[in-house]
Amino acid sequence: MDDAYDELLLRGRVYGADHEDPGPRPGRAYRELVGGPLDGLLLDVTGWDAEALATGAALSTHLGRHGGEGRSHYEPRPTDPRRWDWTADTP
Repeated sequence: MDDAYDELLLRGRVYGADHEDPGPRPGRAYRELVGGPLDGLLLDVTGWDAEALATGAALSTHLGRHGGEGRSHYEPRPTDPRRWDWTADTP
């Protein structure tokens, strides 16, 4: 990893983490969420297989277009798979 990416991990909050302990943990793998309602959060992908990492994720959030029942979809950026771009919100 490069220094800029390491710095991002030190600053970031992790999606779904407790508000009392929001930071990333050593030895875990993360992806940066870019755009949409979860912009700037880190997603813990530790243990995900290659297919899941290539597909992306539909993440529950009350911040998206569909409120508490909605999901925000993120997919790996082709030029930098450590960053996942927002593609849509769905109910």
